[in-house]
Amino acid sequence: MTSVVEHSGDADAALPRSLGARLRTLREERGMSARSLAKALGISASAVSQIERDVMQPSVSRLIAITDALGVPLAEVFGSNGSDAIARDEASGSEFTGFALTRAAQSPPVMLANGVTFRRLSPRSTAGLDFFESVYPPGSAAIGETDLFRHVGYEIGNVVSGELTIEFDDEVVVLAPGDSVSYPCSRPHRIRNASSRPAVATWLIVHP
Repeated sequence: MTSVVEHSGDADAALPRSLGARLRTLREERGMSARSLAKALGISASAVSQIERDVMQPSVSRLIAITDALGVPLAEVFGSNGSDAIARDEASGSEFTGFALTRAAQSPPVMLANGVTFRRLSPRSTAGLDFFESVYPPGSAAIGETDLFRHVGYEIGNVVSGELTIEFDDEVVVLAPGDSVSYPCSRPHRIRNASSRPAVATWLIVHP
């Protein structure tokens, strides 16, 4: 018999998660001190404490540097998405053959520096993949005005609305709605919104 998974409405909506608390939990789970993380990032232990207490919001580049230093995928900072339903298939062993479902209200965005937000799109953790949505307000960027950054993995992005500019070490690419781009994350780059409208994009990061 086929069952229908109904939309559950606002009653099951997830509460916004504290980014700082989640980062602190991930660090402690890996037995890393705040001082050791600070050293790996090249910042002060005080700055790490401010991020973990939500006194200071990290930039996109800083958040990715933290997850790289902790050896966790970006999706981990969002915690576990609550699925309305996962098809039961106990006989399959460890292989997932059912489905996972996350309602929009169950995946609140994470606020970063300069008003940039990230929202996890994947309804369950998938090894080696991060799938998320970013919103860059006008004038915002993933890193400082002149800096480029690099991180682990391979990135694929698609602009849904607005306009995003990606600066590489030797060229600049401007993406309009419907445009896609891919590049190794080890290539120095900077993402920014130089337009007067918010820019919404989806991203897939493939980890080695």
